[in-house]
Amino acid sequence: MTLRLILTRHAKSSWDDPLQSDHDRVLNDRGRQSAAAIGGWLARFGYVADQVLCSTAQRTRETWDLVSKELPTAPHAEYLGTLYLAEPDQMLSALQGATGQTVMMIAHNPGAAFVAEGLAQNPPEDGRFHRYPTGATTVLDFDADSWSDVTWNSGRVVDFIVPRDLA
Repeated sequence: MTLRLILTRHAKSSWDDPLQSDHDRVLNDRGRQSAAAIGGWLARFGYVADQVLCSTAQRTRETWDLVSKELPTAPHAEYLGTLYLAEPDQMLSALQGATGQTVMMIAHNPGAAFVAEGLAQNPPEDGRFHRYPTGATTVLDFDADSWSDVTWNSGRVVDFIVPRDLA
């Protein structure tokens, strides 16, 4: 069986309010446009999740809301506090508990970058993959019967995009 992960770093957030907590930061205008563009790209290529695991931060929630509006169908997201600024092992653990065939995970750096690199058997040659800028999205396939069988260095990169490529 093939399982698919769509790993997305939240879109660009606003730093306009210096008193706002990190957890409550919203997307800026560029981030909103980028999130919608990522959603359109996912829909265009048929990368549609049946389960979404999302950090509880406002910027990840908003990213998912805008991505989901571009998809033909969109599941309800599961908001996990453990994904907020999560370490790579925490993110892998959350993924290993997933039940969908195609799972989208929306999280933060540096965890998202480390997870993308750590899962990929064949990282793309694009240098941005290693920095994982805001909105970066990687699609990885795994030959596994269950997410609990997924381990580091076991995923094949199917696609990688950053929002600037969609402008």
